[in-house]
Amino acid sequence: MKTLPFITLGAFFAFLAVVMGAFGAHAVKGSLSPHYLAVYHTASDYQMWHAIGLILIGVLHQKNPSNLLRIAGWFMLAGMLIFSGSLYILSLTGITILGAITPIGGVALLIAWLLFAYHSFKSK
Repeated sequence: MKTLPFITLGAFFAFLAVVMGAFGAHAVKGSLSPHYLAVYHTASDYQMWHAIGLILIGVLHQKNPSNLLRIAGWFMLAGMLIFSGSLYILSLTGITILGAITPIGGVALLIAWLLFAYHSFKSK
């Protein structure tokens, strides 16, 4: 099984979460309503937590290559992009239709964590 880029991607998205968090705290804080600022912070918080999850999946995959971990990693990446990405765009633009795709990202994140948990259970 080839080496997957999850550690690198996780580190990159963690970096972006810090950038986006700083941007939200300084550049757009005064121009967003409290509601949209909270939405923005949810996006950056979830991005950071799932970037760390992606790094963890990558580390575990290097030690014990597994199709479950590979699939979990891709679901986590897709979920992070769709969930956090749609919330960033929603909060910055007010395009409310994006709220309809955010749950798709959330479901992808849930699937990723369930696959991760199942892999851990199955590995014992």
